[in-house]
Amino acid sequence: MSFLEPLLLAGLPLAALPILIHLINQRRFQTIDWGAMRFLLEANRMSRGFARIRRWLILACRALAVAALVFVVTRPLASGWLGIAGGGAADTTIVLLDRSPSMHQRETSSAASKLETGLAQLIGALELADSKRWVLIDSATLQPQELESPAALENATATSPVSASAHLPSLLQAAHDYIGENRTGQTEVWIVSDLHSNDWDAGDGRWQSLRDSFLQFKQGMRFHLLAYAEPPKQNIGVRVTDVRRQRTNDGASLYVSLHLTSDNEGKKKLPLRFDLNGASTEHVVEWEGPDYELRDFALPIDGELKQGWGRVAVQADAYPVDDEFFFVFADAAPRQVLLVAENSGIPRALKLAAAISPDPVFVNNVQVEDPAKLATVPWEELSLVLWQAPLPEGDVARQVDQYVAAGGQVIFLPPKNPGDEAYARARWTEWRDTDGPASVENWRGDQDLLARTQSGAALPVGELQVHRFCGLEGELSKLAWLRNGANLLARQPTTRGGIYFLATDVAPSNSSLATDGVVLYALVQRALAAGAAERGNTRNAIAGTLDDEIGSNWEKFAGSDETLSTEYALVGGVYGDDDRLIAINRSAAEDDAEVLTAERVRGLFNGLQFDMASGRAGDFAAIAREIWRVFLVCMLVALCVEALLCIPKATSRAEALP
Repeated sequence: MSFLEPLLLAGLPLAALPILIHLINQRRFQTIDWGAMRFLLEANRMSRGFARIRRWLILACRALAVAALVFVVTRPLASGWLGIAGGGAADTTIVLLDRSPSMHQRETSSAASKLETGLAQLIGALELADSKRWVLIDSATLQPQELESPAALENATATSPVSASAHLPSLLQAAHDYIGENRTGQTEVWIVSDLHSNDWDAGDGRWQSLRDSFLQFKQGMRFHLLAYAEPPKQNIGVRVTDVRRQRTNDGASLYVSLHLTSDNEGKKKLPLRFDLNGASTEHVVEWEGPDYELRDFALPIDGELKQGWGRVAVQADAYPVDDEFFFVFADAAPRQVLLVAENSGIPRALKLAAAISPDPVFVNNVQVEDPAKLATVPWEELSLVLWQAPLPEGDVARQVDQYVAAGGQVIFLPPKNPGDEAYARARWTEWRDTDGPASVENWRGDQDLLARTQSGAALPVGELQVHRFCGLEGELSKLAWLRNGANLLARQPTTRGGIYFLATDVAPSNSSLATDGVVLYALVQRALAAGAAERGNTRNAIAGTLDDEIGSNWEKFAGSDETLSTEYALVGGVYGDDDRLIAINRSAAEDDAEVLTAERVRGLFNGLQFDMASGRAGDFAAIAREIWRVFLVCMLVALCVEALLCIPKATSRAEALP
């Protein structure tokens, strides 16, 4: 229990006042033995036990009434373990709000989402607290916004749902920076989230450094978490995996492949709705199990339609965020690949992996250049760069930077003689021999270039044999590594585009990438497809990755009617400007319903003052409420009982006569 007026608890010793008065009153009289009273005392001895109990009950009721009165004026709170008022008033209260797609989940019996429920409960709790400053930092913008009061959260623009994933380490980093820059006093940090594993990124190395940094602040710091970790039930989701336009004898067709997921293992019959440029088509699918792949479903289109947009939707359920998926399409353009090597020495296997398209609709054009002759390369037309030469420096490095920032993909392979060159905070060291053929210990099969195929089959990465590899230094994300922990394939995190480092090459003396060509072909073609998706007038993008590319002057063709033009890049839909079309969708990781356990969350805040409350979507019960009325009732009951005990015993008329 905590109190809104804790200083008034100093009056609690007043509860002993009736006892003190009783003791003082006892000492006002002296006991004198008198023979004439002896027989009267003996006669009254039989009723003395009850009289003593009654006196003690009267005394207890009076003390209880005074104590209850003290609790009434101190305004106690239920659920005080949240620490809403404990420890005194805060100088600054910071709200960290998770606006990710998983916070859109609703209960089947309620129209309120987790986000709406969290905001309502948070406002009710903060209105009971005392703070000089209120600050909101949301997961989509990470920008601090000062509020006049907790009630302002209800109408703040940064509290609406978005399709962009959250990142809790980045949210906490933004709060840390605000505290440091504004030199706040005692600070309360409130977090509203659903513990989605993708959004919390418990493996991020910043958690430890953030804990240490918060502990270094001299002012008091407390963290409170409102968690809504209830997983979705009876949910069906849809995701478009591939779209391509192809000419036919009758005009053209659009071939759409999609992936359906469900938490129900039984048989399902589901109508799919396809919207193409506003025209609707329905198709019914039946399947059994948790997943279903619909491949190359043909939708006839006008042969003169070179580009357009579409949407696939399933029937609405309690988790609306995965009930629809947007896409754009265009006539296939040639894919340009640049192979950079010293003396144009690109191995034939690498050329073939880049030149052979997995789909006859697309044509891959391959250009080979020496690193000293890149001045005339049309970087804006490239979809992929394969670089087997010393890492770029100077003007060439700046050209590669601009290319990657525009969405391009680069795969660096080690040169024959690594030097001291460095790029993207990484550098090659020296070639190393393995003790016999080394296999891959582990790889990321859930995402990126080595992810599973659409059918769910894993790439045969574990069958690769590595005889020689080049050492790699830098803070990189491992995608595949050998048994000794050495990197085989790593990525430098970027806001857009891709920078990869493959620590061996396709020479048979170094690895089996050429002879077991499935892995090499898959990773090259996936990088090429990702780069090609960033070129042309149509793009399928992930929410929150476009920064300022979509302006407020863009037109919305599909999506929520409540979306503000300033947040087009954050909310799923189709947006256009002149001849350009961009489809915005949630990331693939948002379809994973895994959440962190309470123990794992507490471990992330280990050493900090932290408490956690759990809730459910649609449950608006206050997480903290005043309960002074309970103590007022207790005081009245105590006074009534005391009055009843003080009523003198009734006597008969005969007993009253002398």
